Amino acid sequence: MVGANNNGEYDWAKEMKEFDSTKAGVKGLADAALSEIPKLFIHSPEVLHSNPILKTTNAGGAQLDLPTIDFQGVSEQGRRQVVVEEIRKAAQEWGFFRIVNHGIPLETMDAMLDAAKLFHEQPTEEKKPFYSSDSTRRVKFNSNLPVLENNAACWRDVLSCVFLDDQLDPQDLPSACRKEVQEYVKYMIELREVMAELLSEALGLPSDHLSKIECMKSQALACNYYPKCPQPHKTLGSSKHSDTTFLTLLMQDSIGGLQILHNDEWMDVPAARGALIANIGDLMQIISNDRFISVEHRVVAQSVQRVSVASFFTPSLKAMGKPFEPIKELLSRENPALYREFLFREYCEHYKTKFQGVTSAKPHYRIR
Repeated sequence: MVGANNNGEYDWAKEMKEFDSTKAGVKGLADAALSEIPKLFIHSPEVLHSNPILKTTNAGGAQLDLPTIDFQGVSEQGRRQVVVEEIRKAAQEWGFFRIVNHGIPLETMDAMLDAAKLFHEQPTEEKKPFYSSDSTRRVKFNSNLPVLENNAACWRDVLSCVFLDDQLDPQDLPSACRKEVQEYVKYMIELREVMAELLSEALGLPSDHLSKIECMKSQALACNYYPKCPQPHKTLGSSKHSDTTFLTLLMQDSIGGLQILHNDEWMDVPAARGALIANIGDLMQIISNDRFISVEHRVVAQSVQRVSVASFFTPSLKAMGKPFEPIKELLSRENPALYREFLFREYCEHYKTKFQGVTSAKPHYRIR
């Protein structure tokens, strides 16, 4: 019995070690054509069904969906005011919104998704040099395994590429996706600068405010691969969480699988080719003093393979050494600071030590 101790009882630590030692990831399990998933990946019914599923249509039969914001003509003054107001409303009420006409060529997006798939579908021996759980490695491949004993793993592999201050040696990237990652990140940097201006304006601040504090100057690119799952009803592709970032921009393939927690119900976010999903991170909620909200979300496991690429925007190296707190220009006697100041690394370390024990680190920094 895999993962059993000498008494024949389930041994979580042993199964974790055995799985990790293969360096094949979840894709290795899928390739073995298992009819049942290992116990390590089975989530409790309480976790799987923590909230009801939102009906996709309302009482009048209208389809419920995320706000969609069209960036066409966003540099033109009249149109820009409309976009800024749409972002303000979506960031305040939903924490998520879809972006179209964002300036990233469709062929660049398709090439990035294809390259992510290509990397993960290589033979294990080709991927093994990148397999690591070392948080200091800027390019690594793993299955993001749980750190708390007896927590369930998720049915997903990820290739992470960290661009500190927008920099990463191209030779550190896997050859299977090197060209596509470089091209995609170039466009992500351009879009990030636009988003920093629009989010600043949506907060009623000068357009260069977020750019000046360098809160989104670094980027972690995650190429997620969710293999076919023989028992998708027993596991998750990604468990419930909110992002420890300022902003996340997500590209999904045609399969979908993302769900957001809206009004305490899980709502499906359908895939839309050429669109990006923006979501406000915990740190943006904190510095906006709750004007914007960071929303919990998850990915369901499926009987078909899925690929997504997420760009997580975090501070520059310089800004990491300075404390963050609610932006003073947003505070008043009637609207005092809701959070205490903190360092970015401190925030991330707190979340990591509590990972899968908490879905967000925000409450730890909230002023009681």
